[in-house]
Amino acid sequence: MPILVMKFGGTSVATLDRIRRAAKRVGVEVAKGYDVIVIVSAMSGKTNELVGWVGETSPLYDAREYDAVVSSGENVTAGLMALTLQEMDVPARSWQGWQVPLRTNSAHGSARIDEIPPENILRKFGEGMRVAVVAGFQGVSPEGRITTLGRGGSDTTAVAFAAAFDAERCDIYTDVDGVYTTDPRICDKARKLDRIAFEEMLELASLGAKVLQTRSVELAMRYKVRLRVLSSFEEQSDEAGTLVCAEEDIVESNVVAGVAYSRDEAKMTLISVADRPGIAAAIFGPLADAGVNVDMIVQNISEDGRTDMTFSCPVDQVPRAEKAMEDAKAGGEINYHDLVADTGVCKVSVVGIGMRSHAGVAAQMFQALKNENINIKVITTSEIKISVLIDRRYMELAVQALHDSFGLDKAA
Repeated sequence: MPILVMKFGGTSVATLDRIRRAAKRVGVEVAKGYDVIVIVSAMSGKTNELVGWVGETSPLYDAREYDAVVSSGENVTAGLMALTLQEMDVPARSWQGWQVPLRTNSAHGSARIDEIPPENILRKFGEGMRVAVVAGFQGVSPEGRITTLGRGGSDTTAVAFAAAFDAERCDIYTDVDGVYTTDPRICDKARKLDRIAFEEMLELASLGAKVLQTRSVELAMRYKVRLRVLSSFEEQSDEAGTLVCAEEDIVESNVVAGVAYSRDEAKMTLISVADRPGIAAAIFGPLADAGVNVDMIVQNISEDGRTDMTFSCPVDQVPRAEKAMEDAKAGGEINYHDLVADTGVCKVSVVGIGMRSHAGVAAQMFQALKNENINIKVITTSEIKISVLIDRRYMELAVQALHDSFGLDKAA
């Protein structure tokens, strides 16, 4: 029988009633003739509770035991979902990561998937099981220890299973009914997209859209897994939600697909750095070693052999970045006059595959911001994205202005 992967996030399985509701959706797909692999997250709030308990017990915890604790939330949901399906007379059983086995590397807390052998689950399908309920977010290391894939890892689990089992589709059930042109909480004109290309979704996810985890979109794009984002709380049709698919599966789209934002950014500037070969490596090497996630980078024009270097990073990483630069300066690796941190900025981005073949998108974006008297501090571009840093107090205004300017409330 064809295989379908269905993933239910924490809000979709937050209570026994919601688990029953999700199980009924699974039963509908089984009745259509699918063998179903269900990936479940922990019940809403449970993972945060478990993480809190670990931190309270052992501030400098053993990462292997951290994984053993925080992965348990998914085990509970998987068992409850399997029991619910059995009560509906649907042949189902639960699977923990090590039972599949979902094999990962040994990077506890942020493991990467190495392999998902399909034989065990396929054999059970052949014996009459119709639903395999798999605990998301977890796997097993080469040493035989439980690993976890990082926050949001159940999305990655679902896409990886869809790829490994050559599933017809991977449905991600969440608390929103699809992917929108921007955050509906900020812009009431935001429109649900029927389809969006993998590349656009990857950019939106990496730029702040919370609908899908970035790694899951990367996997889907690599293995051409058709992803559908749906709401657990609304009645479904075959055309419900948003399909994330290859660019060639989209007949016509707007030049810009969406506007994304990241609220908590910081802009850091090293003033008067020596302009010499290797200076960038001397700056960004220590930042990388300190775990600072650098995004935008701008180097100013050199004057008298000195230059300014500006970069952005998450605002909660500013102290780490400051210490890394101070240590590098003390060690003689770099010399600068001052380090200025602006922690009151945000990043706003427009994304669209249509930008490849249309000129003037940047000009239109900058004009829309100018019309609202919003000053741009830093600009970066890629083939399908333009991002700017602006004062955080103008974030909602900028998102609304750009959404209006590119007519995103109207379909192509």
